[in-house]
Amino acid sequence: MPGPKPKPTVLKKLHGTYRADRCVDNEATFPTPIRMPSPPEGLNEDGAKLWRSLGKLLLDAGLYTSGDQIALELLCLAYGRMKEANRRIEEEGMVLRSVTGGFYQNPFLSIVTRSMDQVVKLLAEFGLTPAERTRVLSAVKSDREPDLAELLFSEVNDG
Repeated sequence: MPGPKPKPTVLKKLHGTYRADRCVDNEATFPTPIRMPSPPEGLNEDGAKLWRSLGKLLLDAGLYTSGDQIALELLCLAYGRMKEANRRIEEEGMVLRSVTGGFYQNPFLSIVTRSMDQVVKLLAEFGLTPAERTRVLSAVKSDREPDLAELLFSEVNDG
């Protein structure tokens, strides 16, 4: 299908561009979890940290449903890979010397570059790039008081 890909209704509402007469009636909807699930296995420490922090922000903003789990996992996986490869570049340097004396680019640089591209694309899917963020209206009032369950279990969820 030519043209830009369609936006989910929730993003249209947040952008302020929602029109009922242009609404798709058969758009897939998924349940919104009460709290953020634990990070999936396979994420490194940086990816798991992003899962917990960004996932909570997305959930609180009404931008995370059970159907978004794989997309968020891919984002966290790419982010964790980017951070890990970047650490290797910092340790080894961007340019390496071969046994014959020639110079070559550290192979981890291409991993960082590809992972950065993946992270930026996936951030845009959630409306989290600077350009997308300017188009998103707040879905949740920031002065919302936590309910009793959130107060009781906040330490359990944070750990």
